[in-house]
Amino acid sequence: MPTTLTLKGIPDDVYAQLKAAAELHRRSLNNEAIACLEDVLLPRKVSASERVLRARVLRAPLPTGVFVAAEIDAAKRQGRK
Repeated sequence: MPTTLTLKGIPDDVYAQLKAAAELHRRSLNNEAIACLEDVLLPRKVSASERVLRARVLRAPLPTGVFVAAEIDAAKRQGRK
């Protein structure tokens, strides 16, 4: 059986973000808070095929071609200056 929880002293900015997220997802504040807690405390396992798909989506906008290790190292060094 679900348990009732009362939250006190929620910072205004956290409340505003929760309220905005609830409106965006068309949920009540209560259901949005539960969804947020579940996302953090009960993370779902991601399958290997899902990880590969995510990686492909992230790589899609990259230019095609060969990445040279020396060029990557040089770019890293440039960013650290």
